Amino acid sequence: MSGPAKPATGTPTGSLRQLRPLYAAGFVTAFGAHSIAASLGVYTHGEQASLLTLGLLLAVYDGAEVVLKPVFGSLADRVGPRPVLLGGLLAFTVASAAFVLAGNPAAVGLARLGQGAAAAAFSPAAGAMVARLSPSTGHGRAFGGYGAWKGLGYTLGPLLGGVLITFGGFTLLFSVLAGLSLAVCVWATAVVPTASPLPRARQTVLDLARRLTHPRFLRPTAALAGSTAALAAGVGFLPVLGATSGLTPLVTGAAVSLLAACGALVQPWTGRARDAGRLRDGAGMAAGLGLAAAGMIVAALLPGVVAVVAAAVLIGIGTGVVSPLAFAHLAGTTPKERVGQTMGSAEVGRELGDAGGPLLVGAIATVATLGAGLLGLAAALAVTGLAVTRAKTPAAHDG
Repeated sequence: MSGPAKPATGTPTGSLRQLRPLYAAGFVTAFGAHSIAASLGVYTHGEQASLLTLGLLLAVYDGAEVVLKPVFGSLADRVGPRPVLLGGLLAFTVASAAFVLAGNPAAVGLARLGQGAAAAAFSPAAGAMVARLSPSTGHGRAFGGYGAWKGLGYTLGPLLGGVLITFGGFTLLFSVLAGLSLAVCVWATAVVPTASPLPRARQTVLDLARRLTHPRFLRPTAALAGSTAALAAGVGFLPVLGATSGLTPLVTGAAVSLLAACGALVQPWTGRARDAGRLRDGAGMAAGLGLAAAGMIVAALLPGVVAVVAAAVLIGIGTGVVSPLAFAHLAGTTPKERVGQTMGSAEVGRELGDAGGPLLVGAIATVATLGAGLLGLAAALAVTGLAVTRAKTPAAHDG
């Protein structure tokens, strides 16, 4: 193993070798969240816990992220993203290992809370580091790779998590998560350079409010929220639609995996197209949201396996197009000394979309039908798409 990475002052330009541990950190947070969440129903059934308990266990991870991501993003700007990244990965290791050492299944809620708080630290720090280590003309490709690895974590999490729990219970799953996060922490320590904090002008609360309500922040963040809402609703409700059409859990599970896989595969292509000037930020985000909306419409109006698969592909591709464009746009329009704060705040938008999409569909379905709920989300995605079309690609990508 190589020694600790040499410090880099100012805004370093990194190689793929330096970006890979950051991609792995994205995989850790996605795999950690979904590998556990997908199996919590089994846990609560075995412990004879209520659905309310299941809901709380599902929400505690995301709740910690919503509250803490802006805090840790600002801290990354103040002290540099590398120590926040490493500290978060180490804290994730400790939270996972503590569950194993405690030997108490009832501690899963506390472990999830600790993991969520740790992910709230290293996730925006990793995003800030990706922005700092890649040139402005390469932000699309860098964030495309980062998003692809997170998508891979979302895809493999439920499958591998289920396998690990089958053979060794939650103890084995948390042991693997502890070992994985520790390995990534060691890798990042050895490879990721130190990006020194940049000089920052004093910022008042009013200055922060102005920056976070400016269209150049709101448009890509709204696109992220919309795409995550579509992803969450697709994962949650496509199996329900499949079941009503007589499809087996194996088929509907495969459709959900296809959705996640499409999202992961399209992100690197989207990033390269953006960097080459073939895809503009506003038009690309609007197109992605439009594809996701089309997937919702197909799922709502057409029955059978073909409709479920087509909807999964459209939603997956649409959400995959939005993510690298939105994050690259944020990185390109944010002062370098504030990029951690921006990434953390934008991640909150994603988390709100993650919760809001299924809630919107479920609320409409309660008073109408599930198809009406999906059409309602499609309309919201279309409106958001129209709003983000005015987002202009930063000047470094013009021409």
